[in-house]
Parts: sequence; C-alpha cells; structure tokens
Amino acid sequence: MEKWVVSAKKADFKAIAEKFGIDQVTARVIRNREVVGEEAIGEYLHGTLADLHDPREMKGMARAVSILREKMECGKKIRILGDYDIDGIQSTYILYSALRCCGADVDYTIPDRIADGYGINARLVRAAKADGVDTILTCDNGIAAIAEIALAKELGMDVVVTDHHEVPYEETEDGERRYCLPEADAIVNPKQPGCPYPFKKLCGAAVAFKLVQVLYEELGFAAEEALAYLENAAFATVGDVMDLVGENRTLVREGLKALNQTKNRGMRALAARNQIAPGEIRAYQIGFVLGPCINASGRLDTAKRALELLLSKDEKEAAAYAGDLYDLNMSRKEMTEKGVAKALEMIERTDLKEDKVLVVYLPDCHESIAGIIAGRVREQCHRPVFILTRGEDGVKGSGRSIEQYSMYEEMTKCKELFTKFGGHPMAAGLSLPEENVELFRQRLNENTALTEEDLQGKIVIDVPMPLDYISKPLVEELGRLEPFGKGNEKPLFADKGIRILSMRILGRNRNVCRMQTLSRGGTAMEAVYFGQVEDFLDFLREKFGEQEVGRALEGRENGICVSFAYYPEIHAYNGRESLQVIVKHYR
Repeated sequence: MEKWVVSAKKADFKAIAEKFGIDQVTARVIRNREVVGEEAIGEYLHGTLADLHDPREMKGMARAVSILREKMECGKKIRILGDYDIDGIQSTYILYSALRCCGADVDYTIPDRIADGYGINARLVRAAKADGVDTILTCDNGIAAIAEIALAKELGMDVVVTDHHEVPYEETEDGERRYCLPEADAIVNPKQPGCPYPFKKLCGAAVAFKLVQVLYEELGFAAEEALAYLENAAFATVGDVMDLVGENRTLVREGLKALNQTKNRGMRALAARNQIAPGEIRAYQIGFVLGPCINASGRLDTAKRALELLLSKDEKEAAAYAGDLYDLNMSRKEMTEKGVAKALEMIERTDLKEDKVLVVYLPDCHESIAGIIAGRVREQCHRPVFILTRGEDGVKGSGRSIEQYSMYEEMTKCKELFTKFGGHPMAAGLSLPEENVELFRQRLNENTALTEEDLQGKIVIDVPMPLDYISKPLVEELGRLEPFGKGNEKPLFADKGIRILSMRILGRNRNVCRMQTLSRGGTAMEAVYFGQVEDFLDFLREKFGEQEVGRALEGRENGICVSFAYYPEIHAYNGRESLQVIVKHYR
C-alpha cells in the first residue's frame, strides 16, 4: 500500500491569492509545482509566446543557420536524419517542411528501429554519400554519434547536429566530467557545455522549431510563418514526456491552441479516427491517444508512415494513413499487455523481486515495445526498470526510471558493458552482448544508493480538501493550471470520512465504478473510479464485509466509509452540469 503524504511547502498563500486573484487552494498547488516569485507565477498563469527565450541564445545556432543558408544558395543537397519516435518524427517534419518552403534541395531518412537502431549510423552515412548528399542535418539525435560523424567528415560531407539528449562524458580520476562532443560543423543542443540558453529541457522538435525561427528570420520570412510549426513542437514535448515547466509549459499551452485549429490534414484525420472532436485535444490526448499512434509506426512498421501522414496532400490519403496507424497501435496495445504480464510473472517467481533496480530479459519480446513495458512495470513495482530483448546483433533494451534514480548517470558507471547506450535521467536505451546481461543487472544493483524509502510508492496530496469546498468557480480556476503532465502533474486532493451511499459498476470491461457519496459536512456528490474495479471491491469487502458491499451495490443503507484522493471535475450530461470527483486512490 502506498504511503499518503501531504505536500507541506511554505508560502504566504493569502498574499499570493490576493495578488493574482486566485483561490488559496490554487496558490498552494502552484507553490507545490516549485513556481516561486511573482514573475514566475505570472508567467505560469499568463505566459504567452512573448515569454519564450530568444533562439539565438543557443550555442551553435548562428553557425548552423549560416551553413544551411550557404548550402541552399549553392543548391547543395541536404539530408535530414531523424528518429523513429514522436519527437524524431515531428522534428523531421518541422525541418523538412521548413527547408522545402525555403527552396532547399532537401530529403529525409528515418532509421529503421530493428535494422538501424537509434540515430545516425555508418550505413546511413555511406548511403548519404552515395546519394550525393552534401550536408547531413540531424534532429533528435547526433550528440553521441562521435564515430559516425567522423566518418561523414572523412567522406567529405558537412554535418549539422540538432539534438536535446545528454552529452556523453567521461569521469576523470578526480571526479570531474570530460564531455565528448562529435566533430560536427555546428551543434545546436542546449545541454552542450558552454551553451548560455537559459532553458535546458527542450525536446528535439522544440530545438528544430527554434532553428526554423532563426532561419526564417534570416531569410526575411514573417515571424508568424515559423509559428506554423509550434503545434508540432508542442505535440513532441508532450509525447517525449518532457517536463511541462518554464518555457515548455508556455510552448505546449500555446501549441495546443494551434493544434486544436490545425490545418494539417494528417493530424485532423488522426484525431477523427480516434473520435477526438475538433477543439478537444489536450495534453492527455497527445500522451495517451494520438502520440501512441504516431509511435506505433516506428515500433511495428516504419516511422516514415507517420511522417507521410503529416505530409499528406489530400483528405483521402490522410484518412488511409490515419487508419493504418490506428490499427498498428491496437496491435501494439495487445503485444504490450502480454509483455507486461510476462515481465511481472518473471519478477514474482524469481529472485528479481529482491532487486532495487529491475533488469528483466524477455528474449522474444518485440524490441520496439520494451520501453512501454518498462514504464508499466515501473508503475506497478515503483523502481527503475530495464526491459531487455534479443536483437539481431546482441541484446537491446529500454529503461524507465523513478525520480530518485538517474538512469543515464548510473549506466555511465558501467558503460564498458554496452556496445551503445544513451538517454536521460528518466529513460534510456542500450545495446549489449548477451553474456553481459546478468553482469549488467549485478552492477546496477551493487552500485545503487536507492533506499527502501525511495522504493516505497508515495501518493503526494497537494491539499487535504473537503468535498464541501469544491465549487464550479474553483474547478474552472484549476483548469487554468493546464497543460498537465510530467513536472506539472494534475493536482491531487484528499478527503476522509466519505460515506458511499450507492455504487454502480459500468463499462464493457466492468472498469468503471460510479458512486453516490456523502461528505462529513453533508455534501452529496458523485464520485467515479476508473481502473481495477474488482480490486476496489475486494478492498471494500475485506474492510467492511461482503454484506455491506452488496447493500451499496443495491443502493441500500450501508456502513462503508472511506478516504479518497481525487480531482474535481464538472460533469456535463444532456445539457446539465454537476460537480463530481474522479477518484485516483482510496484507503
């Protein structure tokens, strides 16, 4: 059972509420998101495109734009080399569409997940040379491709890197980091040493968008024309699970406005295929509905199909691509469920369950879904998870972490085990020989400083708030804190002593429980729980008995009284609105 804790960060909530005309509950939530100071709170609540940082502050930006301008003026062939995930696809779309608008001789290639693996490789470099490419432009990759970029230079090509991943480094004997950068002609990555750009958490597509802003300005385009790609950068920011703080928050909020009025035929068709009406795309729909469809092409087929969706020239073609991606994603879901079940079974029946860092080898698992499975297992086990699969050249894998564990740093401590690795604190990818799998597991667990407390799941409550305090104006005000996601999680409130007056189990899979409840203060309100409803009922039976649960299901008087961690919503049905709470956790 997870531990429930109340966030206890201090501030003068009354003063903040009065200054910004908000409820003290909202002020507490904002403080819990580490938004401190009037300027930061003002940007958080009211940030606009004017608050985005100047892309020219990015190290290497001027040089990169200069090279691209020169190549375009001379009619040299440019090849964009992207990646097969949401961020890579959107980055490639941004650069390819923008450079074509500028009249460049440009094409693109996206590595095949199985045949090529992540990012630029020697085969792709040699293919570019054979095709007469003068300049390789990377996006969402390249910062770690030291040997591959050296090969491109040796073959006489220029290379411009745009990326956002961590810069590889070696640790010296005295503990200092020596960063290893490729010998590219220009590198644009806010994480590279010496880059003065103030915000380091951009995704690859946002870096590409920044490049286009400067390129368009240099070529005399109106600033608004570059903003056509804001929706793509926002989509990728959410899809690549970047922190929705600072500049990212403003970028996504404004990008969602554009996305909900998009003129892109492919994006409209994908939303329609998923039954998302115009104007209803939020961060949630990107993260859990549309984004997985884009990702599915790179996982089970070719990512070029997703890019072709975005580049569609007519409605019929767009609808066909959208249907293909939808079907691929349904297949991916089924494969994922089986993989998660197998991983959890293996952990439970072996000594893996004793490990603080889980390394699960599923040889027959499709390598493209290893990261999704790792994320699902992490949610259930609340510890860092690597899922490894057998590839054509050894073992490949993906990891998903918890906040207390930097995957990239921990992998760097045993980098000699890998043939290739890279990533972020929260996620990573790797390749290694099969004989190193068990050694990898041992080394991670021997080196880890994770404590038992780190591994205990925590439910962090923003504000203990009685149901009686909920009002329509407060719910509408909380909506101003969107977009929600990593780094700006949806607020979580809690109340205790809630009586369940009646319950109904709904849904084709019996995965919805709709309840009529009564608070301690006498407020009647509907509560809805989505998820493992049978587990919820078993919990109630254990605490209150089969008879009391039966009474509640029949709408009869009973003795069930619980605590809920929840989020309040306005429920609209048949033109009528009512307040309800979405139950996230119970005890």
